[in-house]
Amino acid sequence: MDSILERNSNKIHCNNSGKDVLLPCHLSPERSAADAKEIRWFKESFNNLVYLHKSGKVTEGRGYEGRVSLFPQELQRGNVSLLLRNVRLTDGGKYKCQVSFSDWFEEPALQLTVRREYKLQLL
Repeated sequence: MDSILERNSNKIHCNNSGKDVLLPCHLSPERSAADAKEIRWFKESFNNLVYLHKSGKVTEGRGYEGRVSLFPQELQRGNVSLLLRNVRLTDGGKYKCQVSFSDWFEEPALQLTVRREYKLQLL
């Protein structure tokens, strides 16, 4: 992965398209996400689905098929971070992670910036 997370902020910079980036999200206070009704990642607006984990079934949003995943072994620890593979310039934007339980939900947001890598050739 070639990404930079600015500590104490919600900004991630990915300097190369084509790389993988981790969009971090942890429940606080720590609570198992394994029994959540729904774990939803979306970009910009609620209707722009990136990833949905609901009742044990996974749905990947259009354009994200085969490029997004959670870490199932980490759900018990409240880790609902999303791995976004093969990042594209069009992936840049504001992402939100929503975790819903029957009595509670959390919805933190973060900003992903994707920059094109330029290489110089000496002649």
